[in-house]
Amino acid sequence: MSVLSALTRAALDRIAGLDAATPPLERLAAIRELQSALDVDPAALGAVRAALEAGASWSDIAQAAQLSPAASRWRWQGDEAEIAARHEAGRKRSERPSSKPTDLPGLSVAEAAKQLGVTAQAIYLRVSRGQLRAETITLPDGRSYKRVFPVG
Repeated sequence: MSVLSALTRAALDRIAGLDAATPPLERLAAIRELQSALDVDPAALGAVRAALEAGASWSDIAQAAQLSPAASRWRWQGDEAEIAARHEAGRKRSERPSSKPTDLPGLSVAEAAKQLGVTAQAIYLRVSRGQLRAETITLPDGRSYKRVFPVG
């Protein structure tokens, strides 16, 4: 009986059947398929739980998994429902756009500071004194941006 799940074993068998004549993109796809299968394979979680029961620390587990202790705990600490919820939240964060939108009204604090020849701190000070108007724009995905509207 294999330690790995059937899905992971199948991905491993596919890679074992490849050779140098296999097109590079096909090899790459097979490698990523195996990596993805290993990431969710219950064998890893079982090994972590067995190691913890045997007295291993999160630092020991992290070293064996070639991760940081925090990453190890994030990946494997808790029951299956807690792990799944944490990973789902991570996927939701990773789906959000990483770049700032370019179609927001006004100027960013940095843009306003550059335009007025002052520091960002000076912009915030002018906003608090009522010398500049600023609004916080919140996007539907939850990201917020301070936008400055210089007079003139």
